[in-house]
Amino acid sequence: MSSKALGFAAAARTTLILSVRIGTSQNRADDLETAMESRTAINLACGVIMAQNRCSQAEAMEVLTKVSSNRNKKLCDVAIELIERLSGGNIHTHFDA
Repeated sequence: MSSKALGFAAAARTTLILSVRIGTSQNRADDLETAMESRTAINLACGVIMAQNRCSQAEAMEVLTKVSSNRNKKLCDVAIELIERLSGGNIHTHFDA
């Protein structure tokens, strides 16, 4: 094998490794952003439940979890429905573009 072929193979290997790392990092960043958006809605809903029922955060989370389970919906979706119903529209977080 020539030195040019070995050099090309090394460069291709490095490029592939970097491409995979970038893809993995972007997926991780997207997942974290989604999790933070979901968490914001859940925290807002917990705050509403806490204020309405004068209960602790743990108790409010228990209420949300039970509703989520009973309706067979994701916890975040239940939280968003609650906040949207109270606010009369869509909620916006500081993660929205």
